[in-house]
Amino acid sequence: MNRKLLWGIAGLCVLAMVVAVEAPVSAQTAEVKEKPPMYSYVGNWVIPRAQWADMDKQNAANQKNMEQAMADGTLVAYGNDATLVHEIDGETHDTWWSSMSMAGLLNVLEQAYKSGNATSPVFVSATKHWDAIYVSRYYNWHPGSYKDVYGRVAFFTLKKDAPPDAVDTLSKNLWVPMLEKLLADGAIHEYEIDTENIHTTTPNVFAVVILAANGAGLDKFNEAVRGLMKTNPMAGPALGSMVDMTAHRDLLLRTNATFK
Repeated sequence: MNRKLLWGIAGLCVLAMVVAVEAPVSAQTAEVKEKPPMYSYVGNWVIPRAQWADMDKQNAANQKNMEQAMADGTLVAYGNDATLVHEIDGETHDTWWSSMSMAGLLNVLEQAYKSGNATSPVFVSATKHWDAIYVSRYYNWHPGSYKDVYGRVAFFTLKKDAPPDAVDTLSKNLWVPMLEKLLADGAIHEYEIDTENIHTTTPNVFAVVILAANGAGLDKFNEAVRGLMKTNPMAGPALGSMVDMTAHRDLLLRTNATFK
């Protein structure tokens, strides 16, 4: 048996211990399973501050097309974000939508190109622009529309020797049970665990995304993470055995979102 396989078995054992200690009996009996793949397109923009109000107007102009795509079943979610904690040269805004197929995702993208939205003046004013397409197999939400709530995105990078199913293992045993409880409590309206479907960065990156109901929801999320690590001495080592925590980065966003 090779070293990598031995390490993988050890990691699974550690995570099993985390679940056994943390979860209540009822939660332990509910197995977390993969869902059908959900694809998300994200267009990221660096917009000059003088044009931020124009970006709000552009998002409003896009609303009708997004509503139609939702109504006909092409999309299951859509929205836009404004960054609240800015990085040097980092994104200021993004627009996004989600579909249960790549065909649906790209259909909406092609409509944006044909309508001329992609070359609207506010987008042309951007000093930087990049896109990403993600896929998620772990997600859930409260249906409805939410305005000016808070999005939190945590980016993690797997270690080079992490097992191929590391994201699945971490999702099933750490993230999803915690996030489902927060969703049930109303602290968050949505969560998803994303990996890139079209790789434009390292394939080892994954993201844990939440949509908090309000600032108190963010506090509850932070408390849940601290509680997980505090009450389970093995939780930190289990995460650290697979993830390079020195590469961890966060985004805090003001979000408008609609979920089917």
